[in-house]
Order: sequence, then C-alpha cells, then structure tokens
Amino acid sequence: MPTSTPPWDCGLFAGAWPTRPCSLTQLRAILRASVHGPTKLLIPMLAHAHEIRRTVALIDRARAELDNRGIAYGAVKIGAMIEIPAAALALKVFLKYFDFLSIGTNDLIQYTLAIDRADESVAHLYDPMHPAVLGLVAGTIAQGKAAGKDVSVCGEMAGEVGFTRLLLGMGLRSFSMHPAQILAVKQEVLRADAGKLAEWAVQVLAQEESPGRRRAHRGLLHGPETFADRRDESADRREEAAKRAKRH
Repeated sequence: MPTSTPPWDCGLFAGAWPTRPCSLTQLRAILRASVHGPTKLLIPMLAHAHEIRRTVALIDRARAELDNRGIAYGAVKIGAMIEIPAAALALKVFLKYFDFLSIGTNDLIQYTLAIDRADESVAHLYDPMHPAVLGLVAGTIAQGKAAGKDVSVCGEMAGEVGFTRLLLGMGLRSFSMHPAQILAVKQEVLRADAGKLAEWAVQVLAQEESPGRRRAHRGLLHGPETFADRRDESADRREEAAKRAKRH
C-alpha cells in the first residue's frame, strides 16, 4: 500500500538535519593534501559551542596522528558555515575558533523564517529581503570584519545580481556562486560605488518591512543611484554616440 508523508511532517523541521562529520581518515587526507597548495576546510551546520570544540579537537587529533607517523601536512584554514540563526546570533564563539566564515543564505533564510522552499504551501513566504534575514547577514559580515576574519556569502543571494550592491554595501567582499553567474555579478561589482552603497545599505537595513522581492530587485539593481545619475549617464552615452557619428 503506498504511503505518503503527513502534511505536518515537514522534512526541514521534523528534526535535526542528518550530519556526517568528517572521519579521522578524511581529515588526515585533507591535511595531507594541503602540502600541495592552499587548503580551506569549511564545517557546516554548527550551532553549539560544544560542537565547535569537538570539531576543533577532532582536527587537532588528525594532525597529531600525522605527526606521530611522520607524515607532512600544510597549514589548513578552518571555517564555519553560518546557516543557522543560532550561529549568527552566537557569532562570538565562532570567531574565537575559526579562521573564516561563510554565510549559507539558502538555509539561513529557511530557518529564520520557518519556511521550507520545497513546500509549495509556504514557499511564497520565502523572502531574502526580510529585515530579520538582512540583519543576520549584515551583522555577521560586520562582526567578521571587526574581528579581522574573512566572510563570504554563498547561496542564491550571492549569485543573484539583484542583491550584489546591497551585499557590497554591507561590506561583503567575497562571493561564492555558480561559474555561470560570475560575469553578471562581476559587472555589477565593477559599476558599484562602495562609498554610496554603504550609506544606502544602512537605510535598507532600517526598514521595518520587506519591500517585496520584485520591487526590491528593481531598486537593488540600481542601488543608491538617483534618476539624475542615470540621466547623466544617458546624456554621456548620447554625446559619445554623436562624436562617433561625426568621425564617420
């Protein structure tokens, strides 16, 4: 007889996600590979201080085992994924133990808003522009920067050009995305004015409600530019076109 998942049994919140911590064999292999070039190890789904200490202890044990065997390994930077609200709100302990952070926006949005994107009945409530989401992202970037730790953003927000200028305004300088998205995001970065974006991002973060995805994206694509700025750019393009016409 066919079975189905009860409508209330949402996989995302039915319990803790299954975690598969690296075995000592895997950690030793990563450490050994580091002799061939710069290596970073990113740990996902951490929320508690005891989980962090256990993870660090396991990595130290892997190093000790290699030392005992006389096997060489290089320096490996250890980072943590910030993809659970608890992690973003308890960032101090993460900054104490890790060399860098990566904000996993897809999961962070889902857990912050209690929304499962795979559930059609609530997927419309998935909102990257929700003030709570933006506050967690901006706070993580700011605290990481203050502590001298590298912070990157991965997930859909990193590769969606509608968010590029806002993330730049928050102080983000490292984006992780699918290769197909790099060119479009790079163009937005090259056209951006970080000074203007920082002031504008503060205004966006001060909003009490999400402006809605479609309207927000139209605004984010232009950032803090005014109509006069865009009008001047259009005038410059017309002037340049006229000069080219005269030359021909």
